[in-house]
Amino acid sequence: MYNFKEFLPYYKRNMAVALPVMITQAGQVLVQIADNIMVGHVGTGQLAGVSFANALFVIALVTMIGFSQGLTPLVGQSIGQGRHKAAAEYLKNSAVLNSIAYGLVFLVLLGVLTLMSSMGQDPEVLVYAKKYFSINMFSIIPMMFFFTSRFFAEGVGNTRYAMWITIVANLLNIFLNWVLIFGHCGMPALGVQGAALSTLISRVFTAVLFVVILFSAKAFSAYTSEAFGIGRTMATDGKVRISAARMGEILRLSLPIAFSSLLEVTAFSFAAIMVGWMGKTELAAHQIVHNLSQLSFLIATGVGAATTIRVSHQYGAGRYHETFMAGRAATHMAIAYMCTCGGLCLIFRGILPHAYTNDPEVIAIASSLIICLAVYQVSDAIQLTSMSALRGLKDTKVPMFYAAISYYGVAIPAGYVMGFKLGLGPEGVWYGLFAGLTVAAVLFHSRFRRKCAAMPKNQ
Repeated sequence: MYNFKEFLPYYKRNMAVALPVMITQAGQVLVQIADNIMVGHVGTGQLAGVSFANALFVIALVTMIGFSQGLTPLVGQSIGQGRHKAAAEYLKNSAVLNSIAYGLVFLVLLGVLTLMSSMGQDPEVLVYAKKYFSINMFSIIPMMFFFTSRFFAEGVGNTRYAMWITIVANLLNIFLNWVLIFGHCGMPALGVQGAALSTLISRVFTAVLFVVILFSAKAFSAYTSEAFGIGRTMATDGKVRISAARMGEILRLSLPIAFSSLLEVTAFSFAAIMVGWMGKTELAAHQIVHNLSQLSFLIATGVGAATTIRVSHQYGAGRYHETFMAGRAATHMAIAYMCTCGGLCLIFRGILPHAYTNDPEVIAIASSLIICLAVYQVSDAIQLTSMSALRGLKDTKVPMFYAAISYYGVAIPAGYVMGFKLGLGPEGVWYGLFAGLTVAAVLFHSRFRRKCAAMPKNQ
């Protein structure tokens, strides 16, 4: 048993790493929220179309974010052990793997565009969804550069550059939305196509700026120079090469993370598809609440990213008690944050939907769904931080199977049964998601405690 005073130093250290990542993550989802809010004031069909397109695109994006995240614990443990050349090697090999993986995903997105008409959505929704998706899918390419840079920087322990880049990019996206969606500054009103173009431009901006920083900032330049042969500065033996062994290490860690992320995000995307079968009004309401859920969750993933960084550094240095305490403190922080978000959503549930639409039917359904959102906040917080702590220990294979059980064995079937067979409608689909997240929370948290219990006690 531990008291608050014992955890307090860990809260402070975790928060110092987490806060910039939380702001960065908020910025990532605010791009979609800005698109949905501004398009929602053009029309309900446009809102539903952009929402549906984002529900499909985010499957690819979150999966590739998961794939890229394997770099963080590898770099973190290498730096914790003082193996700086190894960190440079991981960066170079990860950049090659990410280029291949993101390129393949872009081809998959082309296939998704052609199959969109077969997904049982309202014809009006499909028109707008295709217009948005056909432009937005190109943003997966600059995202490869951004996330490779970001997760290496987080492995080094620097989380502030991504925060500032994301803040500036979001301001740019909102301004371009105003110009291109509604037709200001002499530009034509492009509607959903304008929203997609502004998102693409802002993502290209983030990628270019972060790559420049990676090669010029003192915190990273020694690693990037060594990795890519530009003015080597580490005085190491031999050249940093593309290595099958290093790629194998990255893939063994990254593929399970990517697959786990795919399982979770497709559970939510299948939820959107199921709600879409109920009608465009239900889908628009669902997406409003899903946006709110993404905002709270993705900000909380800042705590998760900090957990991976802190756990990997402590574990790499052989400080096993600190490893356990950092992971536990992160769980406490995430629960406090998510409960606050849930409470605020409940208090303002009659007001929040108005930011997206003026349609009274959509507002009524969204207000009801916000209750479902508030219910699963604790489960979501526990599963997030426990899974992130396991990644810091480079434990990803067993959690991948846990994710399959939770999301495909529980969340999707329970959502379908409650939504359609029991006649609970969109609320039933959301309660199915709550059931899956609760199972994930129990499985991930139990495994992290078992892994820590097996560590040496005298460290």
